[in-house]
Amino acid sequence: MKELIILKMGEVVLKGLNRDNFENTLLKNARRRLEDLGEFKVYRSQSTAYCEPLSDDCDMDEAFARLCKVFGFVALARCAVVEKDMAKILEAAGDYLAPQLGAARTFKVNAKRSDKGFPKKSPEICADVGEYLLEKFPHLKVDVIEPQVTVTVEIRDFGAYIHADAVKGAGGLPVGTSKKALLLLSGGIDSPVAGHMTAKRGVFLSAVYFETPPYTGAAAKEKVVSLAKTLKPWCGAINLFTISLTKVQEALYANCREEYFTLLLRRFMMRCAAELAKREDCLALVTGESVGQVASQTIPALAVTNDAAGGLPVLRPLIGLDKEEIIVRSRQIGAFDISILPYEDCCAMFTPKHPKTNPSLADVLEEETKIDVAALTQEAMATLEKIPL
Repeated sequence: MKELIILKMGEVVLKGLNRDNFENTLLKNARRRLEDLGEFKVYRSQSTAYCEPLSDDCDMDEAFARLCKVFGFVALARCAVVEKDMAKILEAAGDYLAPQLGAARTFKVNAKRSDKGFPKKSPEICADVGEYLLEKFPHLKVDVIEPQVTVTVEIRDFGAYIHADAVKGAGGLPVGTSKKALLLLSGGIDSPVAGHMTAKRGVFLSAVYFETPPYTGAAAKEKVVSLAKTLKPWCGAINLFTISLTKVQEALYANCREEYFTLLLRRFMMRCAAELAKREDCLALVTGESVGQVASQTIPALAVTNDAAGGLPVLRPLIGLDKEEIIVRSRQIGAFDISILPYEDCCAMFTPKHPKTNPSLADVLEEETKIDVAALTQEAMATLEKIPL
């Protein structure tokens, strides 16, 4: 009896003539995540993918954990594979699933017979396996409505696959099938969630963090690096860049009206991000903004910042979520505990007491005439640095 991981593909199977491209990308992503865990064979058959260890030193526990974070798979299960023989199927079901069945009180059996040449039909397989398990585990009772354990037997081309309940996968589309975007990554709760949600739609991410030394310290930067590392298991490889906006903030503080500080700074972020996006072949920008969450995220304010994005679309996957919903997602991806570390990614002296919430683009552009926008943008871009993860 050998063990492998069975992976159910999601919406990629609904694609048309380009379905092969989606599925091939998905399998490549899975292989990359497992490269340092031993020798695995990852392949597909009948709209299902399989991860098979080829040596005894393969780390199946870690492989399963990593594959749960690969976008494109909707369900995963570790399963035993035996010959398509009822005696061996019964024995494997009892032995391989003993830990789950021993701890449960109720169960049911679900059979799927893709190989129509198998002599028993699905109801007969269910009856035989159920009878055998009731004898082997006398404490169990059958519950076909809400069983604690569902035993699944799949009769496929290459063997019989026996497993308990599947674990929910990451869903979405394989990263890399929807081009590339640049995430404006801060040390807060929102932007990592926005990056995760964008990658879930198949978008490959690069990220940029805007720092203001010496007003913000190394701890704030390390916090963002940690958040980027948290996203890697979900999003794959991420290029992380930093840009210093110290000179920009000092110029705004010295020349512009306080209520416009945040808006003007956000516009500089958009300009710099748009320039970096072009260098990185990114076709869109991604932010963690949500309508009305803070003063700079009102609809008029978002329109003003969009104007500085160099014509690139600005994706805001959190736009309709409230803070509690965002926090739930942050916890799910493992970013929340890092995001709430007490290292600020902006300086209080540059935060206006009464920020402009209903700005007009004309007024903002008038404020920008007080500074040399082009020179400050180029000066900021000169600080561009790539951070290894």
